[in-house]
Amino acid sequence: MADRRIPQRELRNNIAAVLREAEAGQTFTVTVRGRPVARLVPPGEAGTPRIDVDRETIRRILALPIDENLAGELDAAEAPLDDPWPAG
Repeated sequence: MADRRIPQRELRNNIAAVLREAEAGQTFTVTVRGRPVARLVPPGEAGTPRIDVDRETIRRILALPIDENLAGELDAAEAPLDDPWPAG
């Protein structure tokens, strides 16, 4: 089914019908003043895609040595994302 746009007011006024449609497979984009703000998706479509990994692969990953430089590299990568205008 194609994604259907639905204003927040229509969602509020017809929540039971909208949820039935979502359960049946319909995906909705919820809008406020015409601007998309959220998606309502059928069960099983939300969240992160599921990735099946066998136990042996997990054991091998957990046995890998810890990268001592990781914390510093992550901090350096996040630095440009910090807000240069502190609240106050």
